[in-house]
Amino acid sequence: MYAEPRLIYTIVLHVRSASKKKCQYSVEYIKYGFIPSPTNKQLPMCLLCGITLSNEAMKPSRLSEHLSKKDSDKARAEVSYFQSLKEKFEKSSTVTTMFKASQELMDTGLEASYKLSLLIARSGKPYSIGKQLIKPAVGEVIKTVMGQDPNPVLSSIALSNDSMARRIDEISSDVEDKLCSELRSTHFAIQLDESTLCDSEALLLCDVRFIRDQEMVEEMLFARSLQTDTKGSSIFQTLEMYFPDQNIPMENILACATDGAPAMVGRQRGFIALLKNQVPSVFAIHCVVHRQHLAAKALSTRLHTSLQTVIKAVNKIKVSSLHDRLFRQLCQENDEAFEWLLLHTEVRWLSKGTYFNSSNIEMLMVVFYVAVITPGPIFECIFRRRIGTVVTLLAQTHVCA
Repeated sequence: MYAEPRLIYTIVLHVRSASKKKCQYSVEYIKYGFIPSPTNKQLPMCLLCGITLSNEAMKPSRLSEHLSKKDSDKARAEVSYFQSLKEKFEKSSTVTTMFKASQELMDTGLEASYKLSLLIARSGKPYSIGKQLIKPAVGEVIKTVMGQDPNPVLSSIALSNDSMARRIDEISSDVEDKLCSELRSTHFAIQLDESTLCDSEALLLCDVRFIRDQEMVEEMLFARSLQTDTKGSSIFQTLEMYFPDQNIPMENILACATDGAPAMVGRQRGFIALLKNQVPSVFAIHCVVHRQHLAAKALSTRLHTSLQTVIKAVNKIKVSSLHDRLFRQLCQENDEAFEWLLLHTEVRWLSKGTYFNSSNIEMLMVVFYVAVITPGPIFECIFRRRIGTVVTLLAQTHVCA
């Protein structure tokens, strides 16, 4: 059987086109005003008219003919003229380069937005500071120091309230995912503490401590609101719901530190008892900071009485604006180093050792002022020197309130 003539002709043309070599660009073609096309290096492009010719036209005779037809005067131009046209063309902005520069500016602006969001989150400032202060400040720096128009840069950085909140949520979610991925494959210890905020919201805080690269690392795992009560069962339920959601095995918990509250250490329904039912090998320990708090409660009767007397004396000055101003004037007249007093409240972050440190407040001036406005048994503490003993003891141990 014989093949059809048309098929044979098609095959022959295909073989010829495949075997035919394509012409390559030579640097000598610049004297004809041609450079390689930016989209295809195997095609010549004319610098005068911008037309791109076929690969078959990449021959000196064809290029010279094209140059003579377009502009006969430029056919006798020197190579330096075409070199200048080439440099001008390479520096000119094309659609591709414009889009590329715009995309790079948007990418760097997005990165700057994330970094600024992280700084705002760490500082604890409101999200509105990004648009109200940081963005105008960056614009002034760019305009004053660099002498450039700040609008292109500022338009690529999103610092609105919603953008800040979204960036911070994404960053915190990413940090939490990385931490949970480590906890899935390593043993760790947890520390739990329940606190009530100023708006009566109960907040459960959980910190973890584990070994990373042969170093002890401490990170905050989560902060969850307790919707109803603060019993041990509610605290354990919050922890029990969080760990399976993050695929963290409860068996990885080696130890648990608490503040010693009944809801935590109760034998039957306390958090530790419920945790040991599920993880029998867990080791429970009392928090070191709260141990100092217990030590402060175990003061002798005489020292405790003196301590409470001084607390009442300082608070009597601070609760009244008149007494506060008069006490400040008294300290100024006696050239005291400090004039301000701390209002004592039963909170963990105010140390009694700092509160009664003789280098921070002049206890003798406090006692003298209160003795003048309310004469009473406070002089008994002075003569027995109990106050000095209490100040020295608390300042050395840094006992928390």
